[in-house]
Amino acid sequence: MINDTLIWLSVVGVLLLAGLVALTATAVRRRGHGGTAPGAGTLVEPDAERGAETPAGPLVVAEPAPSEPDAAVAAARVVETPAPTAGRLVRLRDRLARAGSPLGARLLAVLSRDRLAEDDWDELEETLLLADVGPGPTAELIAALRTRVRVEGLSEPGAVREILRQQLVALVDPSLDRTLHTTSGVGDDGAPVPAVVLVVGVNGTGKTTTVGKLARVLVADGHRVVLGAADTFRAAAADQLATWGSRVGVPTVRADREGADPAAVAFDAVRAARATGADVVLVDTAGRLQNKAGLMDELGKITRVLTRQGPLSEVLLVLDATTGQNGLSQARVFTQVAGVTGIVLTKLDGTAKGGIVVAVQRELGVPVKLIGLGEGPDDLAPFEPEAFVDGLLGS
Repeated sequence: MINDTLIWLSVVGVLLLAGLVALTATAVRRRGHGGTAPGAGTLVEPDAERGAETPAGPLVVAEPAPSEPDAAVAAARVVETPAPTAGRLVRLRDRLARAGSPLGARLLAVLSRDRLAEDDWDELEETLLLADVGPGPTAELIAALRTRVRVEGLSEPGAVREILRQQLVALVDPSLDRTLHTTSGVGDDGAPVPAVVLVVGVNGTGKTTTVGKLARVLVADGHRVVLGAADTFRAAAADQLATWGSRVGVPTVRADREGADPAAVAFDAVRAARATGADVVLVDTAGRLQNKAGLMDELGKITRVLTRQGPLSEVLLVLDATTGQNGLSQARVFTQVAGVTGIVLTKLDGTAKGGIVVAVQRELGVPVKLIGLGEGPDDLAPFEPEAFVDGLLGS
């Protein structure tokens, strides 16, 4: 009897030990493959196409499946519909006009005087320079206005306004291509390839917020968008971007840890877009600018990895309009390193600095394509030179 009991206990012990080993192996295997808690996101597995430059790690963030107690809350959650982009700048222009542009008001006040003395021309020049128009464009505008005054004479306020408007529009240059290129293409394998928009800029310019607002612009225009949170050095940036995306039903690809390879995130964002049928990928990048070499290496690597799946459609540089001429030196580094194709100018509701539009385009040689004139989610609009000048002049 005793022997039978000992044998029975031994069998039970072996079975328990085998079960414990199996459970431990499963847990280790899950950790090794980046397993996540239910609802945290879907892992985008790496493959050989990435190469050694792009280690694994990004996650596609998805809305978690609600538990029973949360079902009512989930049902009440409504994905926002962004405002149409058509007419946005008109609305923003009206706000600009109601606020009263210091630049336009001062220029019109001086030009409407009966006679313009040398001191008046000096005042005009100072006004333009304080508005960050820049020395070169300011000299051009003053010379053009002097000629018009001498040839035609300026006395009637309506004529003054029209002449100033014409000269300002010419400085802003309506001939530049301000199209946001977001047309998807076809890869070598015949499969659709999404348009890829890389967004760069110094931290503090509102870059991540701008990417979120740009997603709203694209969704409003009927695009299917995927966001790539390639600023992996700030966990808050990925969280912020995911929040913007969730508001309009757009998924975000992000790293599973701080400091992960940004190029891997960018790569997986494009691959997720291809897998889900999205036609535009917006990639947010880090804005660290300790030195040009480090920035060049990081952005160069992201670009190399992205172009394995197709060409970049746009490289947009986000600039804070309130930094004025001081921000242009940093902006030049990005244009040299990243091949910038367009500018997004934020915080232009500080209208005294409206002339920065002219300076940016002249200094960097690329057009302003989008502007922000407020803190609202839909206060980002395609840039239209004539509507912008009308806003400056309050007309």
